[in-house]
Amino acid sequence: MKPTHQHPHLGILYSRRSIIRLIPSAIAIFAASPVLANLRSDAKPRIKIGQIGVGHAHASKLSVYRASPDYEVVGVVEPDEGLRKSAEKSPLYNGLPWLTRDQLLATPGLQAVLVETRVRNLLDNAEACVTAGKHVHIDKPAGESLPQFRRILELAQKKNLIVQMGYMYRYNPALVLLREFLKKGWLGEIFEVHTVMSKVVDPASRRELAEYPGGIMFELGGHILDLVIAILGKPQSVSAFNRHSAAIDDGLLDNMLCVLDYPKATASIKSTAIEVEGNGRRHLVVCGTEGTFHIQPLDNPTARVSLSRDRGEYKKGTHDITFPKYTRYVGDAADMAQVIRGEKPSDFPPEHDLIVQTTLLRACGQSTE
Repeated sequence: MKPTHQHPHLGILYSRRSIIRLIPSAIAIFAASPVLANLRSDAKPRIKIGQIGVGHAHASKLSVYRASPDYEVVGVVEPDEGLRKSAEKSPLYNGLPWLTRDQLLATPGLQAVLVETRVRNLLDNAEACVTAGKHVHIDKPAGESLPQFRRILELAQKKNLIVQMGYMYRYNPALVLLREFLKKGWLGEIFEVHTVMSKVVDPASRRELAEYPGGIMFELGGHILDLVIAILGKPQSVSAFNRHSAAIDDGLLDNMLCVLDYPKATASIKSTAIEVEGNGRRHLVVCGTEGTFHIQPLDNPTARVSLSRDRGEYKKGTHDITFPKYTRYVGDAADMAQVIRGEKPSDFPPEHDLIVQTTLLRACGQSTE
């Protein structure tokens, strides 16, 4: 029998320590409630934030900011008439003014901007925001020009501004718990990381993705590459094995693998656009000399943790841990608010984001010049 921990009232498997670790996430989700925002008498001044673009696949994250007591959404920018007219029909944008970029950046008190354009326009808009003195959240990936991304990061540092990347698993509760294990050294010396992020992409979406030579790794791989770099840091080398494997002749690299080499470890990052039920097999496995931490699936996480000896309240052996359903980007929004207010440093500094983007481009067989 594998040891598990079951909450006596909820009928859900937990370790007591994982419940403690999940309290901040639970608070963040609860704090995002508009009802709670109305009840709080000690609320801090809300951070004025706007959004540029509705064309990114994750632009709907605006709902998190609209619900959060930390933010006041002041307007949306979308110069593409077709995209704007479509977005105007969505409840997501109800009641928000539609502005030009110049109007948004000139809004009194504006502090931050979500950049949610199509990928090819992300960096130009992010650079305009940072130049105007605004913090930015840039959705993934960070464009195709590494020199421009580096320039944005350097300018933001000079202006004491945040550049937060939109990698969606950073505050996944299983990842939060994994980081605690790593911080305490409970897994020993890490020698292997393996991660997969795949799905089936329909023909129309494939044609859109084929506009970028980086293939499905460029579209999806950054989410998990971000996690690997946070665990192991900058690799010594990047080896890419990229294929077009589907029957459809659209040129999309839809079956991609990269291997990262480290002095005492290797990491593999796999992403395809053709895996049936790929969402359910999205996973991250971290193997160390004292334990293994396996998260699967990433989007509705459970973790299997195996330890060579007792660690805190976790006994030697294998533990299956499940977590409450989490909402993407709630943790990211809460963390960004704290950083903007000077309450804490960023958990993912510019150096990390630059390594991730450099490694991603190399994994896609693209230039880093």
